[in-house]
Amino acid sequence: MTALVQFDQLENGIGLITLNRPEAANAMSIQLLTELSDCLQSVSRNRDIRVVLMTGSGEKAFCAGADLKERKGMNEKQVRETVRLIGNTVQQVEQLPQPVIAVLNGVAFGGGLELALACDIRIAAKHAKMGLTEVSLGIIPGAGGTQRLPRLIGLGKAKELIYTARRITADEALEIGIVNQVCDDDLLYHAKELALEMAKNAPLSLIQAKVAINKGIEVDIMTGLKIEELAYNELLNTEDRLEGLKAFQEKRQPVYLGK
Repeated sequence: MTALVQFDQLENGIGLITLNRPEAANAMSIQLLTELSDCLQSVSRNRDIRVVLMTGSGEKAFCAGADLKERKGMNEKQVRETVRLIGNTVQQVEQLPQPVIAVLNGVAFGGGLELALACDIRIAAKHAKMGLTEVSLGIIPGAGGTQRLPRLIGLGKAKELIYTARRITADEALEIGIVNQVCDDDLLYHAKELALEMAKNAPLSLIQAKVAINKGIEVDIMTGLKIEELAYNELLNTEDRLEGLKAFQEKRQPVYLGK
């Protein structure tokens, strides 16, 4: 049976996760979700991976969301369980210790965009389109879209996009802050360049910076500052911190080992 999720360890500590159902626009079937969950567990424990890229196979779709053909044959209990599985898997992406870059090589609708919103950064091909389209199907975003989109782009704009089920272009997504970058050509090359820019830095610092930002944004600023302090303190006794100081004094590039 063909793997529906592929993982490749690239150079310099970069991991590439590829959703591999191009014939179904990389839609989230139960098998794909199960394989993705297993892959994410493995990546979260792999300290050789410093930055993660996530994309879809082919050039048409990052992920078209839930597999509605599969869902058509489910009873209510099975639908609830599948929606929960999607939500839990998307949450696993957000909880990966490493920075995660969503590489939007094509459409990202519904759960597909929710998956991308759980990543730290999103870059998109010029032809990519995206949207939380659930209300046009008689449901609402159920894998974090109603929570993550307002936090990313603000309440008013998020409500507009969710209430209208509007599909927007990559350039429109860039303008309102859903994506960080739009690429005219060789999307994966640009994604790798961004990942390399991150991966050259101290991996434990990347992990603690992610903790401080993600946890801090959810609380008042005084609590957030305490979270930042605790995250900083986690790095004080690391070999990498000493290597960073030494490299600065010696005017050379540091060699970080993640220790």
